[in-house]
Amino acid sequence: MMGWLDASLKAFRSKPAEKTTAQLMSDALDAAAGNDYESALAIWGPLAQQGVARAQNNVGVCFSEGMGVARDTALAFKWLTLAAESSDIIGQRNLADLYFKGEGVESNAVKAAELYRAAAKAGDGPAQDMLSWMLYEQQMIPGDLAEAKSWAEAAAAQGVVPSMTRLGMIYHNAIGVERDAAEAARWWDMAAARGDADAQAMLGAAYQLGAGVPRDAVAALMWLLRAQAGGSALAESFLQPTYAAMSEAEIERARKLAKLPLGEPAS
Repeated sequence: MMGWLDASLKAFRSKPAEKTTAQLMSDALDAAAGNDYESALAIWGPLAQQGVARAQNNVGVCFSEGMGVARDTALAFKWLTLAAESSDIIGQRNLADLYFKGEGVESNAVKAAELYRAAAKAGDGPAQDMLSWMLYEQQMIPGDLAEAKSWAEAAAAQGVVPSMTRLGMIYHNAIGVERDAAEAARWWDMAAARGDADAQAMLGAAYQLGAGVPRDAVAALMWLLRAQAGGSALAESFLQPTYAAMSEAEIERARKLAKLPLGEPAS
């Protein structure tokens, strides 16, 4: 009898334990990180059916982007709605994207903003940034510029670079605040160091004009060239005046600096 019991306990101990939902989600994310979305969906699908909100979001994103499955905006809308209704903040933001773009559902900026705001209040940086953009640059929804600034500050604190650039524009244009060239340049410097082409253009212009920073033609041209390479249309109008005020040696130095990799940005 004892031999049978020992054998049974040994068999029990050797049986693999069932994975937790967190472990399964981790496995799926590893598969997705390797672009194996079919394997990821094989895990996310059953979890989504069981009501796991983040899995529902991930399935919705796969249908939205056509990753591991044929693109289907109607199914994307279905799964993202389920995730959002379960208060998954990423699901709320992704569903807001569908309402904003009019994919799988009729375009509705007000509904999109409602979902972005829910995710933003829960601390989602990209949703905070998008809500700020809608309020400040597009003025598509009810709200004020103070709210736009507040959400941009919240997003920037989480490292969302476009919000840093937007804050620079807010202080530059004196929108809802007193004009502060130094504060504008400070925000552009933060975003420029993180590769934002428009921030690089505006920082270059600030150095060219001496607005909020000391006038420095080499620094101006260096940032403007980076901005131009990054596709910012804002750089073009400042390039010629900057070139005109520089010597050949200064131009060559700025060109060399512009080709160097960006350093690690200060926190």
